[in-house]
Amino acid sequence: MAIGAGRAGADSIRDEQWVLGDYRAETALWPVSQGGGITVAVIDSGVMTGHQDLTGQVVPGADFSGDNGDGTVDKDGHGTGMASLIAGHGHGDGAGIMGLAPKAKILPVRVSWDSADAVAQAGLVRAIRFAVDHGAKVVNMSIGGYAGADQETRAAVKYAVDHDVVMVAATGNSGNEATHVEYPAAFPGVVAVGAVDRQGRLWEKSSYGPETTLVAPGAEIYRASAKTSAGYGVGNGTSDATAYVSATAALIRARYPELSAGQVINRMIRTATPPRDGSAVPGSRYGFGVLAPAKALEADPVVDGGSRVNPLVGRGESQGAAGGGVTEEPGGEAVVPAAGAGGAGGGGWFGVGVAVGVALWGVLVGGVVAVVVWVVRVRRRRGAGG
Repeated sequence: MAIGAGRAGADSIRDEQWVLGDYRAETALWPVSQGGGITVAVIDSGVMTGHQDLTGQVVPGADFSGDNGDGTVDKDGHGTGMASLIAGHGHGDGAGIMGLAPKAKILPVRVSWDSADAVAQAGLVRAIRFAVDHGAKVVNMSIGGYAGADQETRAAVKYAVDHDVVMVAATGNSGNEATHVEYPAAFPGVVAVGAVDRQGRLWEKSSYGPETTLVAPGAEIYRASAKTSAGYGVGNGTSDATAYVSATAALIRARYPELSAGQVINRMIRTATPPRDGSAVPGSRYGFGVLAPAKALEADPVVDGGSRVNPLVGRGESQGAAGGGVTEEPGGEAVVPAAGAGGAGGGGWFGVGVAVGVALWGVLVGGVVAVVVWVVRVRRRRGAGG
């Protein structure tokens, strides 16, 4: 289907995609960029290649869940849903799910749902490194609860950041029931995404904390399902919001291929819309504000000509680590600080929750040195709807 084609035959699924209308996808986004040439890795439950709204969009990936495969088996449907919000192309005349970046490619990287064990933790490490090594310019992690204490996972995230990849992850779906933003969203350098509803209010179960970077639509979100090749579902969660941020990063990278990952992140941060309830930003609940894809695609000589460093690499971690504050590229201009200072948050939908003990994170010019002592308590839990 041609992007922006007539919708005489539009189905109820497309009509329910309120995000497309709010973001003026057909008039303000797709004429500028559709994500062509960009590969987005979806580290999740796998992605079903045969769904009618994803045919031709999914390239062979990998399976680190303990099964053999290329990431295209999805027994849960979550990963397929996230992929559809990023790169769905619909079908027929205006039917089915459209992603915000309908010409991006999806690299499926399957990880275990039972992430309380060493296999799952090692799988996430391998998944991140695989995504980077296989050409992903954006990595979507609509997952939460993996033990951030694991130094191999921390090193894998740093590997991705050092290789100019935009890393995006969900803050979690426990709201005030938990105390922190989930890992991997809490890692320095990762865009930590919370969810808002259709009215622009923070979704009631969206976890938050000082690591929160942006919020995006995450309530009443229609998406593809892996139950059948024509299956659909509706959900709520920071997972969906994360997918929309990843799609926006793909749009920017396709339109401005010369920009670094840090400049892409800066574009999304600096163009974010203030919360409708008047909350001050940056803050722990909304981060720097609500994702605004059309603004993020506009020419911005200040960001484009400024620092290429990821603005989130100096961010502290609320799980006992030192605060981040404004970071500065050696010999360059100051870039945006971490959002907020303090506040509740955490929890997640995917696999497990964690309780993390003591950490010391020191930021030095030219590098980061971590001395970590961790106590991790793991419990299996899935949040609602994410």
